[in-house]
Amino acid sequence: MSRSVGAGGTRHVLAASLRAAVPVMLGYVVIGFPCGLMEDSIGFSPLQCFLLSSTFYSGAGQFMIPNMWLAGAPLYSIIASVSFVNTRQVLYSAAFSPFFSGVGKVLSFLFSATVTDESFGVNMDRFQTDGGWTALHGLFVNLFCMFTWASANAVGCALGAVLDLPLAITSFAMTAIFICLLAGQKMTRQTAVVMAVSAAGVAFCKLVGLGGPAILLGAVAGVIAGMFVKPGGGESA
Repeated sequence: MSRSVGAGGTRHVLAASLRAAVPVMLGYVVIGFPCGLMEDSIGFSPLQCFLLSSTFYSGAGQFMIPNMWLAGAPLYSIIASVSFVNTRQVLYSAAFSPFFSGVGKVLSFLFSATVTDESFGVNMDRFQTDGGWTALHGLFVNLFCMFTWASANAVGCALGAVLDLPLAITSFAMTAIFICLLAGQKMTRQTAVVMAVSAAGVAFCKLVGLGGPAILLGAVAGVIAGMFVKPGGGESA
């Protein structure tokens, strides 16, 4: 069943979407600056950063591009690695499909083109817990987050010529975000197994030269391992 915008109108939808998006927007400001600094280090202009962030819109991918470029990776390797890492977003459509059964194609397309990891989490939670949450709410959440990310990247790039921050520090920003997200998880046996297997998988991939898809392969290995462990601590039958 499709969900229509309530009597509050578009202004109400915008306000509700902004409130839901604010935590992600604040996080994007923090990690968008160092991402822009890194993009400046490989010759991007602020406008190019903004356009890239508005169209490509992948935090992990945008951090990978300058990191791999500075490491001397060939262009085809950068394209293949970033594309492979971003295949995880294909799964989002399957997760959202029950909530978009009656939504028009244009709105569905715009939502799909602007969703990312963090806005996926916000919208999935709202769709599951808020009966009044609509596809339009979700689209505005995506757009608020995307504009913030693109703007932070552009500002970070513009400041790149002024600030002289070590690239080793700025490149750690994305890793720090994942550490913060991990620290907020309830620690169970299942969580510990997923963490351990994912970390071991990433380390193994990097040791054998699969640096590009290491995160994706490690995460998949962790999820598969977690499927065989009950959240309460016992092994599944």
